[in-house]
Amino acid sequence: MLKKNVGTIDRILRIILGIALLVAYAMTGSLWLLIGIVPLVSGLMSSCMFYSILGLSTCPVKTR
Repeated sequence: MLKKNVGTIDRILRIILGIALLVAYAMTGSLWLLIGIVPLVSGLMSSCMFYSILGLSTCPVKTR
């Protein structure tokens, strides 16, 4: 399983963007499907491959 590196706000925005792009695909039938799947999946999984490569994280650090 991938490490979670997407915070709550970032996750919500990715899901909304992904759904919006899938709706755009349904309306126009263009390449929006391929573009919309990426943010939707990364939002649902709370993990972004590009963030992992760059060493970034918007997920808050948990302290004990």
